[in-house]
Amino acid sequence: MFKITIDKECGCFKRSDLENNQSFDNADDALIKATSMVGHMNDEFCQKHDFTLSENGTNFSIAMNVPSQAKSECCGGGHCS
Repeated sequence: MFKITIDKECGCFKRSDLENNQSFDNADDALIKATSMVGHMNDEFCQKHDFTLSENGTNFSIAMNVPSQAKSECCGGGHCS
């Protein structure tokens, strides 16, 4: 089983139709889905964070990063401090 996890769910993620902790039978399907999710999150979310994908064996992890040009406002996800 190959799994996609979101390290931190920001407010935009919680309001979206995307799902955390998805499982797939093969690596290709998981990679395609994870890449699509990262692209959507970086293009469609509020732009206060950016998202990166990493792979570790059978796990695909999407991490939230604060860009160096971040706005001072919080997105309301409860993790900005």
